[in-house]
Amino acid sequence: MRVFLPLLLIAAGQAADRGVPLFDGKTLKGWHVSAKPADRDKGFWRVEDGAITCDSRGRKDHDYVWLVGDKEYGDFDLTLKVRGFRESAGNSGVQVRSRYDEAAGWLDGPQIDVHPSGPWRTGWIYDETRGTRRWIQPSLPDSKMEPAQGSKQWKWKYSDEGDGWNDLRIVCRGTAVKTWLNGNPVADLNGDGLLNDESHRARNVGLRGFIALQLHVKDDLYIQYKDIFIRELR
Repeated sequence: MRVFLPLLLIAAGQAADRGVPLFDGKTLKGWHVSAKPADRDKGFWRVEDGAITCDSRGRKDHDYVWLVGDKEYGDFDLTLKVRGFRESAGNSGVQVRSRYDEAAGWLDGPQIDVHPSGPWRTGWIYDETRGTRRWIQPSLPDSKMEPAQGSKQWKWKYSDEGDGWNDLRIVCRGTAVKTWLNGNPVADLNGDGLLNDESHRARNVGLRGFIALQLHVKDDLYIQYKDIFIRELR
């Protein structure tokens, strides 16, 4: 036993560094679907092969549908794996510090984009908060982004390349948000004056809120997430 103890301690230390799991690998316990009533029970989100899976293939007649975590967070270091498929042109994303408005059927808050059909966008930050609704990193006037405006150095694996999984890391501390895709830095947002502006304060988002995975409106999407860990920062 003494021979293996150092290895066990190292493994335990590595697990502790990642924080606590937000996905048990088997069920959607700790998560719930937020969407307009017509889309809420269509089963777009499920667990398949040990991964949270969004599947709207052949069912594009839907609005936005989010899978929302049950617990809210402020400052944190979030890591997860995402797998995209060449045949799926849909868009997804990881909402952070966000909050769902039942009356409006809308999830306000910043979103880290996940876009397999244009991987150069993945990791950049689009703000879904009403009153903003545009790219905030890079800062652009609306939802349009051209390849030249995306990451200059990025790596992305499709499901048929290597193990098919990509590592996404998101660190939120105060008004700063940083992201990495497969170890490469992407966004480095100084959100002072934005994430704490009147629109965000009115909806109680930007600095604290819930984590969610997005199915974009009218998209034919197949995408998977797993190994979701969060470490709260003090």
